[in-house]
Amino acid sequence: MTAADWFAHWFDEDYSLVYAHRDEAEAERAIALALGIAPGLGEGPVLDLGCGGARHLAVLRRSNPRAFGLDLSAHLLGTAPESLRPWLLRGDMRHLPVRPGSLAGVTLWFTPFGYFSDAQNQAVLQGIARRLAPGGVLVLDFLNAGRLRRDLEPESVLEREGLRVTIQRSIEAGRVVKRMELLRLDSGAVRTVTESVRLYEPWELTGMAARAGLRLIAERGDYAGDAFQATASPRWIGFLERPDRDRRSPED
Repeated sequence: MTAADWFAHWFDEDYSLVYAHRDEAEAERAIALALGIAPGLGEGPVLDLGCGGARHLAVLRRSNPRAFGLDLSAHLLGTAPESLRPWLLRGDMRHLPVRPGSLAGVTLWFTPFGYFSDAQNQAVLQGIARRLAPGGVLVLDFLNAGRLRRDLEPESVLEREGLRVTIQRSIEAGRVVKRMELLRLDSGAVRTVTESVRLYEPWELTGMAARAGLRLIAERGDYAGDAFQATASPRWIGFLERPDRDRRSPED
């Protein structure tokens, strides 16, 4: 297994501890934002891609019982509530087991995008676009590259339930790289983990989406729905639609 495959073995029990601060309240804000901008996500089949433990899916399914999730991590899928298990698939987003044109929407929450090469990332967007029905919407929740470049914290330390995590961050070859040393305080055991995500600017993401046949219909800078600001917003949340070619504009 190469360093480029870091995502295949990281999303386990330790990951769940390190990112335990991501909670249901945050998911509720995110889903409320999405439904407010794209009400169609409340109807028809919607895929929560990279769904992890299904915290966003659990909220979305209160409004849309046809929503379902897919993730590569068996561990994270196993942490989802038992009631959601029938609506979860294990798989790779590069090979979606979904019929073309069958989805009302796809959501990608908390940056499960940019893990691969540029060509593979582009192919992921093209695969998503093919599976959206006309008028279907992709919600792409990504890092705000401008703010991250400005405020990148080179090193930090946190503790979670007997685990001390030393984190070093850098930007290398257009990717934001996070190197973590995980120390078990009881045993002294040490594990090292590296995350590497392609750091796309919003204009790069919209350009990639356009090449996949998707158009930007809205963007926000956080889960509260505030306007996106290039140097201030913590996130770039893009709403991208597969145009309905049968729908005529007033100019036609």
